[in-house]
Amino acid sequence: MKAVAMAHSAIYETVEKILENEKGGRLLDVPAGHGALAVKLKNLGFEVYCCDLYPELFSLDEFEIKGGNLDGKLPYDDEFFDKVICIEGLEHIENPANAIREFARILKKTGDLIVSVPNIMNIEERLKWLFSGYTSHFKPLSKYALDEIRESIKEGYAGMDEVALHVNPIGYSEVRFLLEKSGFEVEKTYLDKPKKNSLLFLPIVWTIRLAGRFSSANKRKSRWTDELNSNEVLLGGNTLIFKAKLVSR
Repeated sequence: MKAVAMAHSAIYETVEKILENEKGGRLLDVPAGHGALAVKLKNLGFEVYCCDLYPELFSLDEFEIKGGNLDGKLPYDDEFFDKVICIEGLEHIENPANAIREFARILKKTGDLIVSVPNIMNIEERLKWLFSGYTSHFKPLSKYALDEIRESIKEGYAGMDEVALHVNPIGYSEVRFLLEKSGFEVEKTYLDKPKKNSLLFLPIVWTIRLAGRFSSANKRKSRWTDELNSNEVLLGGNTLIFKAKLVSR
């Protein structure tokens, strides 16, 4: 049976590019969904394990699949994995800090983590927040909105609100803080694919970057100003992808 992708293909393609020259090893894909990413990761030479809050969604027999909640303790021993991949996960849970601590626990020392979040800090989303008070990925979850969402997922995902709901608008600064707090060092950030509309906002982008240059070098460093105004974040696509290495516990 073919596994249905639960994230945009550009995200999976970016993950493949990040890992294409990496040596194999034990790798955890969480949340694994139907298993579409797991197939790609296996083809890269990794020993792939899969975990999801709803393991019944998983549609492939050639992988181990376990039930696990990113808001709780994952069902794996300490220092078991060489790599952990978490795509389309943190924004769906109540406690991303817990998930990142768990990733640190189950990774070997110097293990790698790749994690994605919706990019709420690109220029288009910043302007949407300014004018509406919310971003495209994190609209208010009123009773009426919840009823519409639940109606739309009743075929295939009934009772699985977590699959559809974005409940935690976590951006670059929050993700990096949590990663560093748990002993990770961010090696690089990636976008899924450029947003063509971002070119329309270049005058505003230049103004933001110019304003940032009026801050001292120390202030820019302490506030991650240059990172927040980078192409990956400010001109980035819908998704921001972090590659981090566990350097301490």
